[in-house]
Amino acid sequence: MPLLEVTDLRIALATPHGLVQAVRGLDFSLDAGGTLGLIGESGCGKSLTALALMGLLPDGAQVSGSIRLAGQELVGLDERALCALRGNRMAMVFQEPMAALNPLHRVGDQVAEPLCIHQGLGRRQARQQAQALLERVGIDDAARRMSGYPHEFSGGQRQRICIAMALACGPALLIADEPTTALDTEVQAHILALLRELVAERGMALLLISHDLAVVAQNAARMLVMYGGSLVEAGDAAQVFARMAHPYTRGLLAARPVLGGAADTRAALRPPLPTIAGSVPPLHALPPGCPFAGRCAYTIAACHAALPPLADLGDGHGVRCIRPEAIAGAAP
Repeated sequence: MPLLEVTDLRIALATPHGLVQAVRGLDFSLDAGGTLGLIGESGCGKSLTALALMGLLPDGAQVSGSIRLAGQELVGLDERALCALRGNRMAMVFQEPMAALNPLHRVGDQVAEPLCIHQGLGRRQARQQAQALLERVGIDDAARRMSGYPHEFSGGQRQRICIAMALACGPALLIADEPTTALDTEVQAHILALLRELVAERGMALLLISHDLAVVAQNAARMLVMYGGSLVEAGDAAQVFARMAHPYTRGLLAARPVLGGAADTRAALRPPLPTIAGSVPPLHALPPGCPFAGRCAYTIAACHAALPPLADLGDGHGVRCIRPEAIAGAAP
């Protein structure tokens, strides 16, 4: 049985335009020791999905469907029961570590806190384990720096501290929401390598959320692509990249800059990066059918009629499109 099973997850948010469907019928599963990448641009529903898993959605949000962690249903679980799971059986690394850390508390105390709450350790023992965790995630001179405050650390170090906090109680599920945002390339590589090592070492399940296809390609065995609150493509990461079946997935890859791709490096002669035509529709104005309809070069009248089912392309590769054959025959 998968560690995490999400079935028909739907999230509705209250807005000035009324109740809008921000996530529409999301299905996926994740095994212990596995890594699943969740891709999509801002506003597609990635972070809302993560917050739903953690029971941290904003007030007024409505959730339906099923989220099961090791067989336990999380949708509808009361706050006390969720608090017993958060930081213990499941944990999250947020994309902005300075916002996730309390600026008034020493980092050693923040890493030790979940050990005191969930494992009942005394202050001395919890701080000893916190020091070991900080050393494990690469904080130099951890014994001394435990007394420091968040502002005394670099962005990459703060992200490592957040990872140490998340790992304190040995969670079965770790959610990393854009864990390398605003970090330079070298620090990004170190953070992602650390997450890979920890998954292999501890047998955790990792849900890696990103807008960067390269990050997911290098770090996830399976991937999901979201657009407009819906899942539009899913499957083995290597297979999806080898045969991108949805025009949105193709558009995301084409829009990535490639260094050294042109013989003439003069900026004036470089071809412009491809872009996806149109703009992302607001949640209250999503089309009734495929959310990508109108921006897609393959749009026909039927695309506007209803949300397409997830078509099975074989070997667990699925695409939410009514014209996969036409797209497969076109150059990526």
